[in-house]
Amino acid sequence: MARMTTRNPLMERLSRRGVQSLEDSELLALVLGRSRPGGAARQVLERGRGVAALFRAPRSAFPGPAGLMAWAKLQAARELHLRSLAEPLASRPLLDHPAATEAWLRAALAPLEHELFMCLHLDNRHRLIHPDVLFRGTVDGASVYPREVVKSALAHNAAAVILAHNHPSGVAEPSIADEQITRRLRAALGLVDIRVLDHLVVSAGGCVSLAARGLL
Repeated sequence: MARMTTRNPLMERLSRRGVQSLEDSELLALVLGRSRPGGAARQVLERGRGVAALFRAPRSAFPGPAGLMAWAKLQAARELHLRSLAEPLASRPLLDHPAATEAWLRAALAPLEHELFMCLHLDNRHRLIHPDVLFRGTVDGASVYPREVVKSALAHNAAAVILAHNHPSGVAEPSIADEQITRRLRAALGLVDIRVLDHLVVSAGGCVSLAARGLL
């Protein structure tokens, strides 16, 4: 007896027209392994909060076992995307490819609703060794401690670093406090012969380099 198969319109359209032909809700359904998005994920889309809101939504926004599975799949998809952007950074000097560095940082930091400060540890050829998230703050600030930054850089045997943090406000303009902590970190790291190559301020609206502005 012939076995009946169930048609999946999304898969058929994907095969015929490519992934670009699918709506956000349809892409979400494929990621979650469903014929249509449901639960908390669908609610976020219907409220018009956008795709980025799905990936920054907390675990509590996805109740129940099914919600946990949906949240886990979304987090896994986001992490794979970030790793795909980070891969080229380990094999080439970051300063020679600022667009790739900016794209990765914006994907990692811009969607967040709280400030996150991270340090990109580089080898003597300015290739990425390890991106280290050091401090997590609130919607309008994060406390940064030079001692911890130096400790992390030494632990990863960094020859140089690029500092980065986000502005959840959506405005990437560096503040006076950003300039001050940059100078303090440059001085502290300089004592152990580690160079600060740049400090990047990231937001949904763009990315600003303090080095490019002569603020190092």
